[in-house]
Amino acid sequence: MLALDIKKLNKTYPHFQLKDVSFQLEKGYIMGFIGSNGAGKTTTIKSILNLVRVDSGEIHVFGKELTRNEIELKQEIGSAFGDTDFYTRSKIKTLTNVIKTFYRNWDDNAYYSYLKRFNLNENKKIAELSTGMKVKYRLALALSHGAKLLILDEPTSGLDPVARDQMLDIFQELVQDGEISILFSTHITSDLEKCADFITYIHNGQIVHSSEKEQFIDHYRLVNGRADQLDGVKDLLISSKSNSFGFTGLIHTSDLKSSLDLKSSIPSLEDIMVYVSKKENSYV
Repeated sequence: MLALDIKKLNKTYPHFQLKDVSFQLEKGYIMGFIGSNGAGKTTTIKSILNLVRVDSGEIHVFGKELTRNEIELKQEIGSAFGDTDFYTRSKIKTLTNVIKTFYRNWDDNAYYSYLKRFNLNENKKIAELSTGMKVKYRLALALSHGAKLLILDEPTSGLDPVARDQMLDIFQELVQDGEISILFSTHITSDLEKCADFITYIHNGQIVHSSEKEQFIDHYRLVNGRADQLDGVKDLLISSKSNSFGFTGLIHTSDLKSSLDLKSSIPSLEDIMVYVSKKENSYV
């Protein structure tokens, strides 16, 4: 069963456009949603939550069309945004007492368990929380009302490496029984290499590639060659960077032939993002 099915989303702004954005998230998995700043990640996520009205396209959550079933489906969705601000003079417990009234399946036991796990004091004011602690509070809220689909936009931004690793462990625990699915937008690609099952990459408002993580990475190879080889292979490369030893570039695995005499290696997600982003108007 699909937790999320996005079909041909289009949204036009004066200086940006989402163009036929389509991808699917299967139930019980973590999908990493990657792209550079301004690529369309947040616009897509806000469209999924109906916080942005799309010009055209369809959004289905657990088989139901979102806009026709929004009130019902939002009981099943937990969301957290890395840049959302709260009323800073309020205490955590005051805000929580307001927010939990919107959810019929709110679970106080789960909520207090996450407060303890995240070392959050509910008597602290929001203004007293660090950026990382605010992120943890948003996640505690998102995880405490029985949501089956978590939509998280930069949820680990502002967290130190230890706290981020703790968060990734929680995400993996949540999907273990196959009931919860997570769409996880981040620019910290190393987090996704640790926990994601699928990767969807958006660039210039278009989906570049969406597939199982290993298959996604295997679609590309990082190559190194001498400076005198660059002109002969430039048309095959997605993009390249020159250096004192010659050049490094990204190529589709299907275009990498032994006759090219290039050294190749498996790229990281960050490598893929960097080199695809270097090629303007790329759709690869």
